[in-house]
This record gives sequence, structure tokens and C-alpha cells, in this order.
Amino acid sequence: MSTKVAIIFGGQSSEHEVSCISAATIIKNMDTSKYDQVLIGITKEGKWLFVENVGRIEDGSWVDGHRTAVFSPDATKKEILVLHRDGTYESIGIDVVFPVLHGLYGEDGTIQGLFEMAGLPYVGCGVLASAVSMDKLFTKIIVEHLGVAQAKFEEVRAYQLREDLEGTLDRIEAALPYPVFVKPSQAGSSKGVSKAANRQELIDALNVAREHDSKILVEETINGREIECGVLGTTNHAEASCVGEILAASNAAFYDYDAKYNNADSKTVVNPELPDGKADEIRDYASKIFSAVDGFGLARVDFFLERETNRVVFNEINTLPGFTSISMYPMLWNEMGKEIKVLIDELIELALKREPK
Repeated sequence: MSTKVAIIFGGQSSEHEVSCISAATIIKNMDTSKYDQVLIGITKEGKWLFVENVGRIEDGSWVDGHRTAVFSPDATKKEILVLHRDGTYESIGIDVVFPVLHGLYGEDGTIQGLFEMAGLPYVGCGVLASAVSMDKLFTKIIVEHLGVAQAKFEEVRAYQLREDLEGTLDRIEAALPYPVFVKPSQAGSSKGVSKAANRQELIDALNVAREHDSKILVEETINGREIECGVLGTTNHAEASCVGEILAASNAAFYDYDAKYNNADSKTVVNPELPDGKADEIRDYASKIFSAVDGFGLARVDFFLERETNRVVFNEINTLPGFTSISMYPMLWNEMGKEIKVLIDELIELALKREPK
């Protein structure tokens, strides 16, 4: 009997469109001889919809659907309820959930909490790992105890900008030299991230970041190569992939959302040439960070390799990395001999073996 997999995608985050592309890739590469698929899309407004097929995801027509689909929170049922227009509903039993939701309400532990309450096995990190990894500030606090280098930073809260803007700016400027990077503490795909070279640009960048989160990080600029590493497994047995390098387009100030998804000149290089031992150092750090946040299933860990010193500097961890055709995570594992179909299969198998709380 086939395993019934619910693939949930879309969502209310700023990464909604990327989520849809990732979901289509996963759906089309899932072994249909082993898995029956049930597709659920969440619109930007938060409406949950039953989706008939992957074609409706690819052409965007799924958002016009009329059949609501929700997970039952009853842990004894393990089912999805699909509501019909005539008021009747259909119950579909589910064996495992594959959430393909990047960012807010998908990668931050919220929907993972729903799966836990419903007693449903699910792909990816649990509530704790998802929540702390989504929040860059708390990730930094955890990684600091591992002895891994990080960029220096200042924390800013939205109320500080309202109540004492000048004092906040003075504090930042006293701690960090320009240029600095300004980031929402909880946002993905570089949404809301800006680079500031002076006080006015800093004010503008803080206002942009505040649109995404009330907690903001201002970081020193690291002049380094952007290196990424995939992790697959459990807290006790985490396997690191080879490493890849991000080459932002020459006309991009940094590897922001537009450079990632809209600029054809941005490139990714798998197994780039690095100084001796640095690839292994990065892989070791990636596994340690994954374990430290109580990771499960998958994550992509991002670093800088400082140009002048070759120092490895941790940047961030993503617990639900992209699965688009240009996403680094599946590319890295493909280089390691795991085609995307095999990778998806392993992630589902891990989910089904997850130990209960």
C-alpha cells in the first residue's frame, strides 16, 4: 500500500512564490509508485485550499480553488478534512506531511506545532529547532557557545526606533563601522535586508527591516566568499554535504532576494576551490550547528570565508531550504550522489522514523 503524503505549500510569508516553485519541484520528483500525494495550498491571505494537481500550482490557478482543506487536530484521526461547496466534507487519511513552507508560519515552528498536536509525522525540523533557527538573534546566541566565529552585531527593537532613534543610531555607530548590514531577525530569502554606508542609509534600512519584524540585527560587514553546506539526518547523526559557493551578480550590492531569484547573472558553484582544509571545516561546523539547534531532517547552513584571513564565519541556518531548480540544497546532495528523488525519499523515511516526544 502506498504511503499517503500531504504536501503543503504557499503560505503567508514573503517567500510565498518561492514556496510554490519548491513544492512543484518536490511533487514532480516524488516517487509516485511509493507515495500518493494530497496537495494543500495556503494563500497569501491564509486560506487553506485542496489542490487537484501540480499543474494548477505551476500556472497559479490553485488560488482560485473553492474546496477548503484543513488538518484535523485530533491526534486519533490523522486526517485531512476537505470541505465541499454543498456543505459536506471528505476525510482523507494521512501518513506523513511534507511542509514546503518557507519563512513565517512555515519555517518558524508554528505549523510544526500543529503537526505535533495532530500526531502527524512530518518532514523537517521540529518546533524548537525551527523556531530558534528562524530567529537570527537566538541562533547567534546558540552558535556563540560552539566557538564558531560570527559577525559582530547590535540588536535593535522597533520600540527603540520609536522612542529613542538618535540614541539607537549612536549605539550602533559606536559598536560597528560602516558599512553595515541590517536584517529582520525573522525573515528568509534576504527579505528586508539592506546594506547601509552612512547614518541616513542606516535609518532607511532599519525602517525597511521593521516592516518584516520588530526585532532587527545590525551586523558588521564581512568581506568574504559566500559558502553554503547542506545537512541531512538527525541531531545524533547529521551528515554534511559538499559545499557550494554563491556568486552574486556583479551589479548586485549583495546576494539579496532579487539576486537569488530574479537575476540570471547570479550563479552557484558546487565544490568551489577553497584553501586546504576549509571545506572540511565548514562541513564540520554545519553538522555541529545543526545538532546544537536540535535539528532534524534537513537544513542548509551558510557561512562566509573571509577573504583576507580565510576565517570561516557563520552567517545563518535555514531549516527548510529552497527546492527550486536553482536551489543550492538539492544541488549539493546531487553532487554527493543523491538525486532529488532519492533525497525526497530519505527525508520522508526520516519523518516516519521520528521518535515521539
